[in-house]
Amino acid sequence: MKISLDVNGQKRPLDIEPRVTLLDALRDDLRLTGAHTGCEHGVCGACTVLVDDAPARSCLMFAVQAEGSKITTIEALAAGPGELGIIQDAFCATHGLQCGYCTPGMILTAHALLRDNPSPTRAEIVDAISGNICRCTGYGQIVEAIELAAQRLRGANLEAVR
Repeated sequence: MKISLDVNGQKRPLDIEPRVTLLDALRDDLRLTGAHTGCEHGVCGACTVLVDDAPARSCLMFAVQAEGSKITTIEALAAGPGELGIIQDAFCATHGLQCGYCTPGMILTAHALLRDNPSPTRAEIVDAISGNICRCTGYGQIVEAIELAAQRLRGANLEAVR
């Protein structure tokens, strides 16, 4: 089946079988490997991408279902080649990652949260990431990373105080 996906702002033509998941199309056909295969049941969040700016489990969605939607993967969030975005840098600064397997999904979930709510409470952050499983950090540093990113993003558009 011939489809076209809008991934990270680019139209990407694909010729795939209707049974191929969005996760498999991203990883295998488009070579965007930031979304990870985890449980393949939509429970762990390792495969999280943004579909029309909302976090979605790419393992539960067929690629053909995503045609006509805007898909954002972790690869699109970097400030530039070889650079980290604000949220990514905050995860590094607070040690909000260890093995890194859940990190892309956590960062995309944080990105969606902070886009809609630039000043989330700790409880709102915990609620937002509650669908993403991390087996390494205990979540404390992830929450701190999102708090730091929120603070940095709020200040990013402020004029320098003289």
